[in-house]
Amino acid sequence: MNGSRKLPLLLLNAGVWTGTRALAAQTQMKSDAEGTWLTALRRYFSVILAGNLVWEFVQLPLYTLWHEGAWGRIVFAAVHCTGGDLLIAGAALLIARLLIGDGRWPHAGFGRVAIVAGVCGLAYTVFSEWLNTEIRFSWAYTIWMPIIPVIGTGLSPFLQWIVVPSLAFWWARPRIGPAGRVETYDH
Repeated sequence: MNGSRKLPLLLLNAGVWTGTRALAAQTQMKSDAEGTWLTALRRYFSVILAGNLVWEFVQLPLYTLWHEGAWGRIVFAAVHCTGGDLLIAGAALLIARLLIGDGRWPHAGFGRVAIVAGVCGLAYTVFSEWLNTEIRFSWAYTIWMPIIPVIGTGLSPFLQWIVVPSLAFWWARPRIGPAGRVETYDH
């Protein structure tokens, strides 16, 4: 009789142990997912910031401001435009996450979110370049800026919104370590 009571107690304890281990595993997975999500955002925005700042300065000779403006105005324009690029990239990522993302991002749907965010950022850039060069005349291209036929956007800003976000999403993607676990680099 004593032995028969021990067996159900052992089985019950085994179930509790499994439940405790399962809870610990779920807690670790949640912690890893939260760390990965935050790491992905940090990586994404760090590349967006650095990449766009460099791109803005490098493409300046393709705009009339480079030849007509004072250095202070040129530097302000590049930094100001980089701030706008950060806002565009953030809004594009938010729109993509709201439309097709879920709580498992970046582990699930990473590529889909990257594509939708890239398309949103590129679409806004095409619109903004048209608005500011054709309607508002806020800036102008020099003769050295290649223009994309039909849409009339400069090739440099168009490529900027393909290259920089692509690099940002590549850098932000989750990485699988040697043990098969997602590495967050935050711990």
